[in-house]
Amino acid sequence: MYHFRKQFTSAQIILLSYAVLICIGCLLLMLPWAAQQGKAPFFDALFTAVSASCVTGLIVQDTATYWSFFGQAVILLLIQIGGLGVITVAMLFTQLARKTISLKQQSILQDAITAPQVGDIIRLTGFVVKTTLFLELLGAILLAPVFCSEFGMLQGIWYALFHSVSAFCNAGFDLMGIYTPYASLTIFADNAYVLSIIMCLIIIGGIGFLTWEDVRIHKHHIHRYTMQSKVILFCTVLLIICPALYFFRFELPGITFAERCLNALFQAITARTAGFNTIDLTKWNDAGLLIMIFLMLIGGAPGSTAGGMKTTTCAVLASTLLAVLRQKKDTQIFYRRIAEQTVRTAFSIAFLYFMLSAVSGAIISQIEQLPLLTCWFETASALGTVGLSLGITHELNIFSKCILIILMYIGRVGSLTLIFSAVSKKLTYHATLPQENITIG
Repeated sequence: MYHFRKQFTSAQIILLSYAVLICIGCLLLMLPWAAQQGKAPFFDALFTAVSASCVTGLIVQDTATYWSFFGQAVILLLIQIGGLGVITVAMLFTQLARKTISLKQQSILQDAITAPQVGDIIRLTGFVVKTTLFLELLGAILLAPVFCSEFGMLQGIWYALFHSVSAFCNAGFDLMGIYTPYASLTIFADNAYVLSIIMCLIIIGGIGFLTWEDVRIHKHHIHRYTMQSKVILFCTVLLIICPALYFFRFELPGITFAERCLNALFQAITARTAGFNTIDLTKWNDAGLLIMIFLMLIGGAPGSTAGGMKTTTCAVLASTLLAVLRQKKDTQIFYRRIAEQTVRTAFSIAFLYFMLSAVSGAIISQIEQLPLLTCWFETASALGTVGLSLGITHELNIFSKCILIILMYIGRVGSLTLIFSAVSKKLTYHATLPQENITIG
């Protein structure tokens, strides 16, 4: 008898795991008791499940007023699993069941958290999960006094936990719609205590698991960090300070100096995949919105709870540009030469992210008859798994929302992961093709 066994690649398994998570989340959100008033329509449940599983934050129904406590708990669970990674959570349960994790499973886990090597991957996974839960609990404890005084003991504790997990996982879901639907964190625009905690959670969640490990091992000895950790930390600081200075100077008039400093810093941090908001972005200039789009597409660090094309990709692109301008042969970062394959991959990812977001924005603009920049903002937010919106998401038609669903899914699993899953076997050439030059620039 002929036996055929389908072998899935790591990329295909990652894609399928998120698809399964979305399907389960959608079914749970369609239960009669998941919404406050009757059963949620299929598409609303699907969009919310995709947004939560992909830790995006774009919504078609206000989380606080539309979903019941059960529905909110399902959303929070999807955020937690999506933030840590479906494969990471699955391996955690395998460990808890005291089952042996095969080398193939370890290899898949390596791809899921973008670890540099398979060795010691089990210990690293344990460290990631324990650190995540500790920091989320700490964030909830710090937020609890404010929320408990505002909403009462039980509801305050729930709100503190929900927002702590949502911030750490860079999800952007909130429960402040009880004041004004789709309000995000605008009621805390002048609360430095709450916003500081949220900002710290966003940054820690967005710098990546491997950077945590570097910090844990080497503490304040930055010169001992790996080149990747140095790049991530440097880019993170740069991508916070520079946009914050612009926002402070040009986009936040009419408020006090302290509030301008606080909100400029918060918007610079939240734009790179967190998705919370403290101000009305519809009143911003086109230049400010364009900067936000670039920040959303860049995102956080590889192997983190954040999305986007990643800070390391941005660093490789900038370093390659400098190398070309200086007429150097190799791309160099922190006195290390970057492999040519890495440079090609970085340019490919950047091209895919900008083309997908721009073309999708143009399509939605034509369908909805809305300004192109407004639609590009929404598609960049979806692809970067950010969740910031100019208030049009819940008003779009089903076709436009389907585009956002696809972009959120691609943004979470990665554009190259999607391509690699379709092309599971590498093309092999037995001869070197002839070389010919082409004029550039």
